[in-house]
Amino acid sequence: MDRSPEDGSGPGLSRNRRLLVLGICCLSLLIVGLDTTIVNVALPAIRSSLHASVSGLQWTIDAYTLVLASLLMLAGSTADRIGRKRIFRTGLVVFSLGSLLCGLAPSLEMLIAARVLQAIGGSMLNPVAMSIVRNVFDDPRERAQAIGAWGATFGLSMALGPVVGGALVDSVGWRSVFFVNVPIGVIALVLTTLFVPRSRAARARRLDPIGQVLVILALASLTYAIIDAPRAGWTSASSLGLFAFSLVCFAVLVLYELRRREPLLEMRFFRSAPFSGASSIALCVFAAQGGFLFLNTLYLQGVRHLSPFHAGLYMLPMAGMLLVFAPVSGRLVSRHGARPSLVAAGVALLVASLMLTRLTPTTDTVYLLGAYFLFGLGAALVNPPITNTAVSGMPPSQAGVAAAIASTSRQVGMTLGVAVIGAISGGTISGALGPGFAAATHAGWWICAGLGLAALILGVVTTTHWAEGTAAETAERFREPGPSEERPRPRSEPRELAAH
Repeated sequence: MDRSPEDGSGPGLSRNRRLLVLGICCLSLLIVGLDTTIVNVALPAIRSSLHASVSGLQWTIDAYTLVLASLLMLAGSTADRIGRKRIFRTGLVVFSLGSLLCGLAPSLEMLIAARVLQAIGGSMLNPVAMSIVRNVFDDPRERAQAIGAWGATFGLSMALGPVVGGALVDSVGWRSVFFVNVPIGVIALVLTTLFVPRSRAARARRLDPIGQVLVILALASLTYAIIDAPRAGWTSASSLGLFAFSLVCFAVLVLYELRRREPLLEMRFFRSAPFSGASSIALCVFAAQGGFLFLNTLYLQGVRHLSPFHAGLYMLPMAGMLLVFAPVSGRLVSRHGARPSLVAAGVALLVASLMLTRLTPTTDTVYLLGAYFLFGLGAALVNPPITNTAVSGMPPSQAGVAAAIASTSRQVGMTLGVAVIGAISGGTISGALGPGFAAATHAGWWICAGLGLAALILGVVTTTHWAEGTAAETAERFREPGPSEERPRPRSEPRELAAH
């Protein structure tokens, strides 16, 4: 294969060009992050305009995160197969179109359908962009710093989302929070066309349609069961049937993927304790974060009767921590490894969640903002070590798949966080939100505290010498042979492909 036109690796690009590519990739993260935070701020307005129930609001969020989580691995492996720049540009077009249709949606059902289209485009953005970054930045220290900037972009989207979204909802209406994605997407598309180099894996991976269907069925049935359980009953036949169906799909998925030579979900990655830990921590932290954003938006506007703009201002402490400490965490990871950031993040999330278990309709503002500060600090510190761990031990040809699994863990966590915490804390609330909603959130905050504790324990266990040994063994299994080495050839693989 002639790699010259397709190779986007770091040695072929100047530092300024690499930084420009990083900036373009961060634009995709910015619009996806903006979409999450802006939509959360707009939920009460959507609820009023489209007469949505709490479960309807959950689906407004989860329709996006569920489809995103289901398709991320397919997008990552497809980008490695046919070209990362091509998939990235397609994602920008589809995401921007979905955003436009969300803003034009005449009903809740049409809004949820447009959110699904948005998610299809979004699945082609973040994991593919991270794969591009992984291939452009070869130096581990420079890569860790780039991932820190990536995390800071997420913090910027968190900082801009609540305030910009609140201002837009107050002045123009909730539909504008979707329209704002369109010009950003167009700018990112033009810059990608002009400056992002083409790259793809030297050897294409096979498609795995059965694995993809199993992923969608498992996640969709689990999410539907959780959101519908408050209405149908947690022990009803329909709920138990859906939970059982989801469990069977997950079990079949694991068994099936273990038997495939080139699976959609590469189970061998999980032999690395740091990789497994990073995925599990992402699941815990983003479940807590999804529940945090969902509950606080309803609490601030429905219980404390703040305007969308002022509710956005209340969320600034959390967003500010993400903006400031994500790059700090990236530098910590490059110098001291993942443990300091992961431990500090777990402690901050645990303490913040415990503080919020005392939430009342009249909680002191200073106390409330202090909890938001700590929650934002935990969320800021955890993202760079998760992302760096996911991609650093893998060869460039596996970067898209590894990054997609890490991103999938985030989105699955966000989906389950909104579903579980929303169902337990908000599923029984109907009509106008009242003072009782504050007390109803306490169970959700205890769940967040448990997730913070789990992240803390995992952060310690998966950064030991034993864990590092498992990572080295896993990396060796995926090591790509040098020019003078012959790659082992399975019996069924043609000699021409082995020499490719």
